[in-house]
Amino acid sequence: MGKLKKIPEFKNEAEEFEFWSKSDSFEYINWDKTKDIKFTNLKKTTKKISLTIPINLFEKIKIKANKFDIPYQSLIKMYIFKAYNEYLQK
Repeated sequence: MGKLKKIPEFKNEAEEFEFWSKSDSFEYINWDKTKDIKFTNLKKTTKKISLTIPINLFEKIKIKANKFDIPYQSLIKMYIFKAYNEYLQK
């Protein structure tokens, strides 16, 4: 590995995002010397909700999720995400 480039100072997060989205981190960081860390104090980025749906719809979703071998909650999130994105496209 050659000499690493110096990481520039950033004025804000947007400038840093722009830089890293166009740069190859291997030119700036020796990833062989990095260590894995855990962020144990991060706040959750999800919100638990209660949802009432017809039983027959719930059973159909569970069957479909089983076919995909994923939890039914994940399938419901996928459906909501897809519908929301389609709504935004209108």
